[in-house]
Amino acid sequence: MNRQEDEKKPIAANRKARHEYTIEETCDAGIALIGTEVKSVRAGRVNLQDSFVRIENGEAWVHNLHISPYEQGGRWNADPKRRRKLLLHKREIMRLMGKYQERGLAIIPLSVYLQHGRIKLELGVGRGKKLYDRRRDIAERETEMDRRRQLSERQP
Repeated sequence: MNRQEDEKKPIAANRKARHEYTIEETCDAGIALIGTEVKSVRAGRVNLQDSFVRIENGEAWVHNLHISPYEQGGRWNADPKRRRKLLLHKREIMRLMGKYQERGLAIIPLSVYLQHGRIKLELGVGRGKKLYDRRRDIAERETEMDRRRQLSERQP
């Protein structure tokens, strides 16, 4: 097997998710897509911003995942923001549902990637950050950058 196929090939990432949520746990899921959506995702025309996961009737669904229509798709293109089913084992859905029902936890798509030729979605279970938490994270990141800058200046 080709070494390149074993690795995750990132397509898109939800950069705001880690800023707005404290991610406690991650898991991977497949996505049920139609043909033109697959071609559009492989071309990198997917947006994870404002997307979220809900568990309804024992099935996991991703909402607001925007996949742009494929240019040569014509009438076979689907609605770009339709809800899409996530492919997970029943025990994974039950575990996520337990976390989902806890107060203040949400399931957020973090990234879309290719693995073994299949399109996967990385999900994060996280708690929403308050404004002061975000400010503290930014301050910690800046002090760490300053510390590293000073260390690099000292070394010849």
